[in-house]
Parts: sequence; structure tokens; C-alpha cells
Amino acid sequence: MRIPAHSVCTAIRDDIVAGVHARGGRLTEEILARRYGVSRVPVREALRTLEAEGFVVTRRHAGACVAEPTEQEAADLLESRTLLEPLGAARAARRRTDAHLKVLRGLVRLGQERARQGGGEDLRSLGGWFHETLAQAAGSPSLTALLTQLRHKIAWMYDVDAPAGPVEYWAEHGAILDAVARGDGERARALMALHAERSAPGHRLRFTSGAERTERVRNSQRPVNTASLRH
Repeated sequence: MRIPAHSVCTAIRDDIVAGVHARGGRLTEEILARRYGVSRVPVREALRTLEAEGFVVTRRHAGACVAEPTEQEAADLLESRTLLEPLGAARAARRRTDAHLKVLRGLVRLGQERARQGGGEDLRSLGGWFHETLAQAAGSPSLTALLTQLRHKIAWMYDVDAPAGPVEYWAEHGAILDAVARGDGERARALMALHAERSAPGHRLRFTSGAERTERVRNSQRPVNTASLRH
């Protein structure tokens, strides 16, 4: 069975975000194909997509390499998020479905329970799912794609501290959800803008301009998970 390029793209992107492929490191089609257990064709297609997304650059005499964003580019991403996430929340208030609300309520309920219990690493995942679902509820594929790409890039460029007050942090999620459920787009926009502003100081840049990371690409084979292709 031919593995779709988007699955290979996801696998390579995830490894770039995780630091498996170092900033500035070469991405050789043959090595990547062996690592992910695929042919070179979907790897080539995936690299083109990742170049369009800004994760990969093509250099003369070197070929495809992991991009090396500057500190200013990283700062611009956080600023873009503070503009786009409130827009997404406002649209979600007008376009969300009952199915979206059901998922969002479940995430908020679980997040608030875990926060009262003292938090945990799963709170980060729950927060990510909340924002991802809210972006989908905006009913705009282009906006959802932009927000998804922003989340990937921010996760790549920043370490994020756990919120100092997880209970208050999840209370903010609950307030945003209430505004979305009531169809109050302006309140949803304002609350999300405040939420993004408060969370920004917790982002710590993983690199400094000109710094070189020493991680090396591991060449062990890593077959692409094809289970998700059925969904």
C-alpha cells in the first residue's frame, strides 16, 4: 500500500518539532525514506509541503535542510497567534455545532478536574485539544490551517512553562467556552485575546540567533503509523 505523503509529512514535522532533525540539518531523501519505511516519492512530496510551511528550506549545494528561524520570526509567530486565535473564537461563536460544543465541554470539564487535582503533563495536551477543537469550530478551513501551523511552529521554537495557576487558567477556557456556546462573538474574541496575552510570557525561546544545535538525525527506521489513514 502506498503511504500518503501527508502521513510522511506529519511524521517528519513531528520529528522536527521534537528536535530529532536539528535546525539547519540536512534532510536527505534516502535517509528519510529508510527512517520512515517509505519510498522516496512521498518523502519528496512531504519536503515540498514542509518547505511551504516554513519548516524546511532548500539550499544550493545542500538540498533540503531544516529551517533556522530567527528570534524575530519566532516573536512574530506569538504576535500572529494573539491576532488569529481571537478571530477564531469569534467565528466559532457564530459557526460552532452541537458536536463541537460537546467536545469542548468535555475538555473543559476534564481540564478543570485535573487542574484542581494539582495539574499534570496531560493538562498541556488537554489545552492543545481545546484550542484545536475551537479552531475547527470556526468553520473556516483556511483559518484552521493557519492556526494549526502556528501551533506546530510555536511548539518547535518555544518551551512553554506550565501555568502558575492551572485552576485560573482553565477557568479562562471555561469562560471562552461559555461565550462561544451563547453565540457571543465579541466576548469570545475579547476573552481569547486576554488568554493569549496572559499565556505569552510563559513561552521561552529554545534557541538564540546564530546558535548551532548539535543533535544529529537518527537513521534508525521508523515506519509511518498508517492506522490513522483509516480515519
